[in-house]
Amino acid sequence: MAATSPLYNQLKDAQPFFLLAGPNVIESEEHILRMAKHIKHIATKAGLPLVFKSSFDKANRTSSKSFRGPGIAEGLKILEKVKVAYDLPIVTDVHESIQCEEVGKVADIIQIPAFLYSKTTDLLVAAAQTGKIINIKKGQFCAPSVMNNSAEKIRLAGNPNVMVCERGTMFGYNDLIVDPRNFEWMREANCPVVADITHALQQPAGKKLEGGGVASGGLRELIPCIARTAVAVGVDGIFMEVHDDPLSAPVDGPTQWPLRHLEELLEEIIAIARVTKGKQRFQIDLTPFRD
Repeated sequence: MAATSPLYNQLKDAQPFFLLAGPNVIESEEHILRMAKHIKHIATKAGLPLVFKSSFDKANRTSSKSFRGPGIAEGLKILEKVKVAYDLPIVTDVHESIQCEEVGKVADIIQIPAFLYSKTTDLLVAAAQTGKIINIKKGQFCAPSVMNNSAEKIRLAGNPNVMVCERGTMFGYNDLIVDPRNFEWMREANCPVVADITHALQQPAGKKLEGGGVASGGLRELIPCIARTAVAVGVDGIFMEVHDDPLSAPVDGPTQWPLRHLEELLEEIIAIARVTKGKQRFQIDLTPFRD
C-alpha cells in the first residue's frame, strides 16, 4: 500500500478540525474565484486548514429541471484556476467510474456522493486508484457500520488516504436525522470522520415546484445546531456549503450557509471544539464504588 499523502496527514492532525467548504455547484468562473477568495480569507483568519469545494456537475438532482453546472471539462478548468490563484487544495465529487482519472488530475480529494451509495465497489475502487484522498459520504439509508467496509475497499485498492462523512439518515420521507452516535461509531473505520453540516439539513424532494414536480428543501436555520453538536462530539472535519446569496443559488439554496455569517459560525464552533474532549474516548470505570 502507498504511503499517506502530506495533505491527508495535515488534515488528519488538524486541530481543532479541518474545513471543506465552498458553493454547492460552479455557477461561473467569476463567482467561484470570488467565493474562494473570501472563504480562504476567513479560514486563514480562523486558523483552519481549508479544502475548497464545488461541483462541476450535480448529476443526482431530484428534478431534471435543476441546474447541474458547467460539466466536467469546463468545471475542472475552473477548479484548476482556483487551485493556482489561491493555492488551495480542491474537493469535488464524481458520479461515474470513468470520471475518476480525469478528476484526479485536478482534485486533491475525490468525494463519493451519498446518493451514489457508499457501497458501490466499482466507483470506490476507481476513485481509490487515482491515489487521491477519498471522502466517502455515508448513504442516507446506511448504518454507520457500513463505512468500515467502504473505507476498507479504498485501502484494499492500495490507497490509505480515506475519510468518511456523516450527512444524515432517512427514517421516512422528505427528511434527514443526524444521529450524533454515528460520529462515534464511524471512528471504527479508523480514519478521519467528517460532518456534513449543510446537506444533513436537506429535506429531499420536500419542496413542490411551480408547474409540477419536486426539489429538495432544507432547514438552514438548524445548521448551527448540527455544527455545534458535531464539534462537541469531536469530529475531525467540517464539510459545509457556503454561498454569498443563498436565496439566488441555483442548487440547494435552502441548505447553503450565508457567506456573511461564515466567520461568526466558525468562531463559535472552534471555541466549542477547543473545550470539548470529544476526540478522546471516555474511560468508564465499572469497578464497584467504595466510600
